Amino acid sequence: MSDQGHVHGLVSGIQPPYYAVVFTSLLREDREDGGGYEETSVLMRELVTEIPGYLGYETARNPGGLGITVGYFRDEEAVAAWRGRVEHQQAQRRGRAEWYDGYSVHVAKVERSYGFERKQ
Repeated sequence: MSDQGHVHGLVSGIQPPYYAVVFTSLLREDREDGGGYEETSVLMRELVTEIPGYLGYETARNPGGLGITVGYFRDEEAVAAWRGRVEHQQAQRRGRAEWYDGYSVHVAKVERSYGFERKQ
């Protein structure tokens, strides 16, 4: 697999150790659909690929607005580079002000990783 993950797909084949950043969010029920959330989400997915050490991501959201995105990074420096990206910080501020009822972020060092994928 390449170093880039798949939108809404599985990321596999990354050799540990690496870092996982788990972003869990709850969208506001009363948020405006025209408020730029989708556009900002697409922009963040594009910009994170520019971070040296970015490995991919997996994401899912249920109809009730609960979402989980896991970003994978080679090292702490890559995580810090993403955290420090100005556009990412702007999106965080808008998220708190406009889009989310709440969110949490968990950063973990992955020491073991394995999986299964059915062959077509």
